[in-house]
Amino acid sequence: MPRIYATPEQYTAWSGDTTPPPDIHRQLARASEDVEDALLTAVYAVDALGMPTDPDVLTALADAVCAQVEYQEASGDDGTGAGGRWGSVSIGSVALSDRRDAPQAAGEVDLAPRAHRALRRAGLLPGVIW
Repeated sequence: MPRIYATPEQYTAWSGDTTPPPDIHRQLARASEDVEDALLTAVYAVDALGMPTDPDVLTALADAVCAQVEYQEASGDDGTGAGGRWGSVSIGSVALSDRRDAPQAAGEVDLAPRAHRALRRAGLLPGVIW
């Protein structure tokens, strides 16, 4: 069973949204996979289920997952990665165009900048290549 590092309640508290997206459970699962892939070289203690035992690491992972969902929502990506391939995306008053290469973490994940910062602050992404 895949590990999911954030709950819908954590996402709404982190993002400030009053209601999460309708497919939030799927988005959190996919964002958790992205964060896990970015942490291929990270070392931290885990329990028998593979969940981090350090509360600071758990918080960093939850924040990174929430940031990844927010990033995908803003870019029009549904978690498949297809949305980030387009040169122009508009959602309400947000408009993105001519996408540049995004920072890549280990595992070649298109990691949200806020997710990257949360993981780096927790010491989980040393030596990340931009």
